[in-house]
Amino acid sequence: MNKKIIIATVLVLVLVLVLAAVAAAAWYAMRPPAAEGLLLYGNVDLRQVSLAFNGSERIASLSVQEGDRVRPGQVLGKLDTTTLALRIAESRARAGALEQTLARLRAGSRPQEVSQARAQTAEAQAEADLAAKSLVRLQGLAQGPVGRAVSLQDVDNAAARSKAAQARLEGARKAQELVQAGARKEDIAQAEAQLAAAQAQTAVLAQQLADAELRAPIASVVRARLMEAGDMASPQRPVYTLAITDPKWVRAYVRETELGLVQPGMAASIAIDSLPGQAIAGKVGYISSVAEFTPKTVQTEDLRTSLVYEVRILAEDKDDRLRLGMPATVRIARPAAQAQR
Repeated sequence: MNKKIIIATVLVLVLVLVLAAVAAAAWYAMRPPAAEGLLLYGNVDLRQVSLAFNGSERIASLSVQEGDRVRPGQVLGKLDTTTLALRIAESRARAGALEQTLARLRAGSRPQEVSQARAQTAEAQAEADLAAKSLVRLQGLAQGPVGRAVSLQDVDNAAARSKAAQARLEGARKAQELVQAGARKEDIAQAEAQLAAAQAQTAVLAQQLADAELRAPIASVVRARLMEAGDMASPQRPVYTLAITDPKWVRAYVRETELGLVQPGMAASIAIDSLPGQAIAGKVGYISSVAEFTPKTVQTEDLRTSLVYEVRILAEDKDDRLRLGMPATVRIARPAAQAQR
């Protein structure tokens, strides 16, 4: 009886050893790729944009919600532009008036104005000639036999009228020269500067009108909507937070002893818990040149005070399966030269 018990015990031990050997062989054959490469743990990361209006005005409408995908240039919201539209109309009218003033200065005097100036000069010439003849006549009478009939006062008055007529004639001639010469170049330059200032002001207002529309700068997903229609917008208050869907990467950390196993451009595979068995292709894109203490969110077997280097594994996530902050496991295959060693 004892022999049967001993034989049974031996058989059980042999069976256990055989099963252990089979399990060890199976584990060795099916061991994870980390045994042949590098296994890292990290979290999905991507860039975000805080989008705000350039102007300070009340929000008229917002057109997207959290989770909506937006394309570059898509209008996401608008400001109230009632007052701004009136200011633009006023500025354009002012610029138009200055433009007409400049055109008038450049065109010079009209033919009718030149003819009018010539006529006024001829009239002044006739008056001056008449006053001169009257003065000569009175001077002759004063020196003749009937000189007593002409007083010296009359002669003096005639001389004054002649001088005044000559002065008016000279003024008419100068006025005619100004009309024929047209506007001065300084006046034209001043009008050009005033028109340029008005046009620049109009352009500024037009840009403010364009800025009243909030547009997406890049293809992304709306992560948060922070304001609503009716709120007062300003450049300091973001309206949306956008998550840029490309590129995405996994932020992981490598120990100094394993740093030599990682090189930029190396192929990698990314696995997430929500999609077991569906690896996402990637490659090493960035390796930090500065060591840092292991962050608390990093899962490693070493002490958390160990020095590590940040590594970013760029993901080819065309199906948009990765989300911001999602835990991920990265497997980086060991280079062939190191694997042969």
